[in-house]
Amino acid sequence: MRAARAVGVRSPIEVASVPVPEIGEEDALVRIVASGICRSDWHIWNGDWVWNGVHLPVTGILGHEIGGIIESVGSRVKRLTPGQRVTVPVHLACGRCSSCMRGLQNMCDDGDSSHHVPGSGGWAEYMRVPNADLNCVVLPDNVDELTAAALGCRYMTAWRAVHKQGAVKGGELVAVVGCGGVGLAAVEIAACLGAEVIAVDVDDAKLEQAKTLGAVSTVNAKGLSPDAVSSAVRKLTPGDRGVDLAVDALGLEQTVNTGLYSLKKGGRLAQIGLTSQQEKGFARIPLDLIVMKELRIVGSQGNPHWAFDELLSLVSQGRLRPSRLVSREVGLHDVGSVLHDMDAYRTSGYVVITDFAA
Repeated sequence: MRAARAVGVRSPIEVASVPVPEIGEEDALVRIVASGICRSDWHIWNGDWVWNGVHLPVTGILGHEIGGIIESVGSRVKRLTPGQRVTVPVHLACGRCSSCMRGLQNMCDDGDSSHHVPGSGGWAEYMRVPNADLNCVVLPDNVDELTAAALGCRYMTAWRAVHKQGAVKGGELVAVVGCGGVGLAAVEIAACLGAEVIAVDVDDAKLEQAKTLGAVSTVNAKGLSPDAVSSAVRKLTPGDRGVDLAVDALGLEQTVNTGLYSLKKGGRLAQIGLTSQQEKGFARIPLDLIVMKELRIVGSQGNPHWAFDELLSLVSQGRLRPSRLVSREVGLHDVGSVLHDMDAYRTSGYVVITDFAA
């Protein structure tokens, strides 16, 4: 099979012919129809997150936003049959550890993400999925593989951050800081759930896209301090009091502070964005403000497997349309250039591999 392989930190991506993965008795082999190029892949390719004790292999086949078709299953797989169309959550879970038993498959103690399995990520024609009965999510008949790839990481991450961790309610005011792939998903999800959304970014084109997804107002933060940006956000709220919920989709020190300063008293910050080389896991935040305004900060990582049902139902009904975020369909040979575009935030929405011959 053909695959795009990482061979080292920031090394050129190689496209090569490699063996089709062999599957075990609890695995499934998935033929990939669409596979996203996610900023998490970019972080791994950059060698990020070692400051958190996370040591991901930078060699092998990355890719964890998957839409595909079951090709074959192991002898102990009970729920899946060849020909079923599936997505594969970024967090591959064991189903047996204490976190999985609490419904937190997104924080499995023993599992791996697809990009943790050298040779078996989604930037290839085929992918091995371990513990397949748990880790393959069967798609509704009217949800295609391109949409499934859009769901696999960024969109489902935004879903949990806004719906569960951020606990958004209809009529609330929400500021989404950073309108890349996960931020734009947060805009659409918050608007779908009845919130009034203010989108914040430094790129007018991304802000215009946020409006098409349901944002009622936008703030261009280019060249502005977090205090100035948050002041502009608050001026868009009744009495300049601020928003109920802010979502930081980037993980930069200035974006987390923009979110915090944009909140009203008792407001909530849902932190999705992870840091890069500049912050190395740490950002200065205003502790006195957090105490005096009784602000709450909650982290959000991925989406548990059980929580896909409600998300897929809204997608199937047409109330959420993740495929609207797909800006480009590319081939395997384009992966390297897309990663370099991410260096300067030049990508818009989701870039998805759909041509595995190119």
